[in-house]
Amino acid sequence: MTPIEMRKTIRSGQWRQSTAGEACGYVQSNLVILPASLSSDFRLFCARNPRPCPVLVELTEGSPVVPRFVAHDADIRTDLPSYRIYRDGHLTDEVNDLLNFWREDFIAFLLGCSFSFDGALIEEGLPVRHVEQRKNVPMFITNRDCVPAGKLQGPVVVSYRPMPQELLQKAVDISRVYPLLHGGPVHIGDPTELGIRDLNYPDWGDAVEREEGDIAMFWACGVTPQAVALHSKIPLMISHSPGHMFVTDIPISALRNRAELKGFNQT
Repeated sequence: MTPIEMRKTIRSGQWRQSTAGEACGYVQSNLVILPASLSSDFRLFCARNPRPCPVLVELTEGSPVVPRFVAHDADIRTDLPSYRIYRDGHLTDEVNDLLNFWREDFIAFLLGCSFSFDGALIEEGLPVRHVEQRKNVPMFITNRDCVPAGKLQGPVVVSYRPMPQELLQKAVDISRVYPLLHGGPVHIGDPTELGIRDLNYPDWGDAVEREEGDIAMFWACGVTPQAVALHSKIPLMISHSPGHMFVTDIPISALRNRAELKGFNQT
């Protein structure tokens, strides 16, 4: 499906599963929605932690309408397959839309997502195991801490992709030119160095089957703010359900070697 077809299918309730492997060639994004009172802390948090939290765009306070240059006719309250609501350090709700939860003091942030460059890996002949196996990407909480900002602190979350050893450098080269999509991997090899004990038991997403000769690769992940919400026990954060992303109209080629989206024009 095209991005707009994908969003319409999601809005109609026909698509509630992960968006992994869908709308290849277009940017997918993580979502964070906060009360305006926490937005300054979150902006600073993202600036201090650009690998897990690369900001694509910040919406206007109180508005659920996504800027047209990001996605045509898009509403952040309805156009993701699933949402999670965190209150005081607890996951309290998982819902299919935010129509009954939206507040006028909310500010939404869209963060880059590594699902976006999965298509680029596949186009270059690299295996992406979770796409091949039609699963959600495995995500793990690590022993690495984010740089705190105000009330926000907590661990870095990573996404995991096993890759044949002879293709490791190619995977690095392809992903690192997209800093707004988390850039290159943050770790390659032994998962225990990140505090990950068993790759078969991700904190979010699905376990994937590895093939002989595969080496573990880990990228910073936009689920990090959700781990931070749990750790910091902030009063309220709304986010996407892990792996259930917002699909934009932006081709990933437009983000090559770009560290900000400001001034982007599709024409």
